[in-house]
Amino acid sequence: MSKPGCFPLRTALLVFASLLAPPLWAASLQAELVDLAGQPLANAVLTLQGSPGSAQPAAPGVMDQRAQQFMPHVLAVRTGVAVSFPNSDDIRHHVYSFSPAKRFELRLYKGTPSEPVLFDTPGVVALGCNIHDWMLGYVYVTDDPWFAVSDEQGRVQLDGLPAGRYQVSLWHPQLVDMLSQPGGELQLGEAGSQQRFSLAVQPAEVAPARAPQSAFGDAFKKARDAAQ
Repeated sequence: MSKPGCFPLRTALLVFASLLAPPLWAASLQAELVDLAGQPLANAVLTLQGSPGSAQPAAPGVMDQRAQQFMPHVLAVRTGVAVSFPNSDDIRHHVYSFSPAKRFELRLYKGTPSEPVLFDTPGVVALGCNIHDWMLGYVYVTDDPWFAVSDEQGRVQLDGLPAGRYQVSLWHPQLVDMLSQPGGELQLGEAGSQQRFSLAVQPAEVAPARAPQSAFGDAFKKARDAAQ
C-alpha cells in the first residue's frame, strides 16, 4: 500500500505512457493534387488551417544545390524557420532573392554558409543564382500549422491531425501570379480522409525564365568565368 500523500508509481507510469502515445483523436489526410486534365502535380503545396490543437513540428529547412538546380524545387516552411543553403556542386553559386517576403543574398560560395537564412514573413520567395540564370527554386513560407509539398505523383500525406474542420489552401509555381488558391473546407474525423484537388496551372515553360538582373551585374559576369 502506498503511503498517504505519495503518488502511486503505477499511476505515474500510466500518465507518462499517455504522454508518449499518439493522441486517440489524431487523423490523417491523404490527398492527390492534379491539373485540370487530371495529371499529377509535383511541387504543389497544401496547407490546412482551422481546427485547434497541436501543429506539426517546425523543423529547420534545407535548400540544397545539386547539378546546378535547387533541390527541392519547392520547399515549404513555417514562418520563423531558418533555412540552410548547402552547395553540393563542385562549383560556386551565388543565391539571392528579390521577393518581398524575403530579400537576401549569399555571395559566391561552396559548401554550406555558416549562417542559415531566417524566413520570418509568410509568402512565396523565388530563388535565383546570379551565376547560373536557369536555376530557379521557391520557398513557400506559411503561418498555417499543417502543410506539405506533393511528390512526383502529386501525392500529399499529413498524419497526426486533430479531428475537426479545416480550410484548405493550395499553391503551385505555375499558378497565375503565383497566388495561393482556396481549396475549400475539409472535415476530418478520426478515420481520416482521402481527397483530390485540382489546380488551374499554366503550361510549364520550355526553359526557365532568365533571372532578374542584379545591381552587381559586372562583378558577377567576371565571377561566372572563374566559377565555371
